[in-house]
Amino acid sequence: MREVDLFDDESGATVFRDVIMLALAGFVTLVLLLLPHLNPRAKTEDAIRSPGNVIIEARWPDEMDADVDLWVQAPGDVPVGYSNKGGAVFNLLRDDLGHTADLTGLNYEFSYSRGVPAGEYAVNVHLYRNHESSTIPVSIVVSVKGSVNESAKQLLATKVTLEHEGQELTAFRFRLDDKARLVSGSVHDLPKSLRTAQAAHPDRQGRRP
Repeated sequence: MREVDLFDDESGATVFRDVIMLALAGFVTLVLLLLPHLNPRAKTEDAIRSPGNVIIEARWPDEMDADVDLWVQAPGDVPVGYSNKGGAVFNLLRDDLGHTADLTGLNYEFSYSRGVPAGEYAVNVHLYRNHESSTIPVSIVVSVKGSVNESAKQLLATKVTLEHEGQELTAFRFRLDDKARLVSGSVHDLPKSLRTAQAAHPDRQGRRP
């Protein structure tokens, strides 16, 4: 009689363990199925698009305490830079003063356009102030997208060297057609002063050229 009872107890324990394991497996499977919905994937890069059609960026070494100014001009518009931060086409979105009042530690300025008017664009950089004992290398990149639904594509890139305070260099002059395409043979760097066109206007920080 005892052997029969022992056999029945072991069979019951085995069935109980099987039921628990099946329940646990079902729970794990359910969690795995729900996980993508509880933690959705981040949006793809294409789903998050930057504003602006023509994007012009200037970067110089972050460790260098220098105030470099980006100046840009769209066809038929006024020059845009620190003392005139907005025109009909371009807006200067960041005026970097070097290490002064800079919480990011990054040295860069950039301008965005609204639309892509056909014609000549000019891009200059100017060394307003330099606390370094060396020259300042500046990288300039131009990117373009025809509409807000497109991703920006790099169009031009170069590097120039500013050697002394007050120096203004033309990095690019180029033409775009009415479809936001670079006109073949239009790229050059013949000097064109942009900053002096706004020389009489102090900016919000009270700086003057």
